[in-house]
Amino acid sequence: MEKFINQSPLFLVIICLIIGFAFLMKGADYFVEGSSSVAKRLKVPSIIIGLTIVAMGTSLPETAVSVTASIANNNALAISNVVGSNIFNMMFVIGVCSILATIGVKRETIIRDIPLSLVCATLLLIFGYLAFGDRSHMILGRFDGIIFLIIFAVYVLMMVFQAMRARNNQEVVQLETMENEELMIMSYPKSLLCIVGGAAAIAFGGDLTVDAASRIAIDFGMSQNLVGLTIVSIGTSLPELVTSIVAARKNEVDMAVGNAIGSNIFNILMVLGIASAISPLQLIGENIIDIVVLVVFSIVVWFFGATKKEISRTEGIIMICLYLCYSAYIIMR
Repeated sequence: MEKFINQSPLFLVIICLIIGFAFLMKGADYFVEGSSSVAKRLKVPSIIIGLTIVAMGTSLPETAVSVTASIANNNALAISNVVGSNIFNMMFVIGVCSILATIGVKRETIIRDIPLSLVCATLLLIFGYLAFGDRSHMILGRFDGIIFLIIFAVYVLMMVFQAMRARNNQEVVQLETMENEELMIMSYPKSLLCIVGGAAAIAFGGDLTVDAASRIAIDFGMSQNLVGLTIVSIGTSLPELVTSIVAARKNEVDMAVGNAIGSNIFNILMVLGIASAISPLQLIGENIIDIVVLVVFSIVVWFFGATKKEISRTEGIIMICLYLCYSAYIIMR
């Protein structure tokens, strides 16, 4: 595929990029539907499906792109895709949702989810800074990836235990995404077909997206980092954007925040954890700046949510303006 893309005219490369995004999104949908149907047939509680399979489903595009980029040694793309997606989720997705409807922020989101997202971004910064100590190179190594995956496993177990406890106490627990409510229980053969077909589509879409993005970067004189922070990160964040907007339009605004914040946690712990465990990721100086921006933006959203237990339309506009300013900065630098 890489040879075909490198020999194709630019307009065809752009079409391939769009096709890659389409395969990523539809593949993730089919994978989630198939996995959820199997889980339902095995009598797994819906809340656990929502907190694990479906919540991770929206991060599958980032996983495919970053892992593929890592294997192909496009490390700048692997890192910037996750960081760019997280910034987009934090500022643009939540910002747009708060403009559509004032977002009420739950206590759990303020004291658990946003702080954990901030801790994950800070850990990524610390790992990068420690490696940056010799001023010659920065590497997110296999050991760092294993630490992320361990934290991720603890986080998922914590969410499952909390969900089970709430379920036993007959409390009303909101899922992090609405998609689970719309899933139909399919037969085992159809579920298996969806899982295998979805996984294949994700793998193909990730490979196509990375190759096309790399070619666009070369043709326009853009860095891999810039392409990852803009084109690829926005493209792979479309599932989170669509899910959160639909949630906001249905007045399920707490789901909109939970989906975006939860995806940010998954992106760092799961996506970068898997990618760096497979192959150490080389960071560049711009990555550290972008991670600092992510940390600062996380604090801003935390402050907005904690002050009045809501994010207003005015604050949403401020968040989008900050994101646009950041976008202008990374394009000009």
